[in-house]
Amino acid sequence: QLEQDLGGAASSREDAKAALAKATALREKEAATYEKESSEHKANIAALEKAIAALEKGMTGFLQTTAGAQLRQLTIDMDLSAADRDILSAFLSTGSSTGYAPQSGQIIGI
Repeated sequence: QLEQDLGGAASSREDAKAALAKATALREKEAATYEKESSEHKANIAALEKAIAALEKGMTGFLQTTAGAQLRQLTIDMDLSAADRDILSAFLSTGSSTGYAPQSGQIIGI
């Protein structure tokens, strides 16, 4: 009787070790999957935070940047005909008030 119980316990112990190894492998696989997805989600959230901050701040167009100012200065310094200079200056001097005004309402307030 004792030998039979001992054999049953050893068999149960081996089954438990096998189940534990299988569960550990499954958890490691799930942890790796979670880590990969988590890093992707964190990168997406960081990108969204930057985009939202830019929208809240108010994006400026190219012509309102430093590069736009330099381009405007180049039109003065370059060797252009008077007509070309007038056309280019008129294009560069158009402010945002005459530009596109979105009709869809607030994006940030959604």
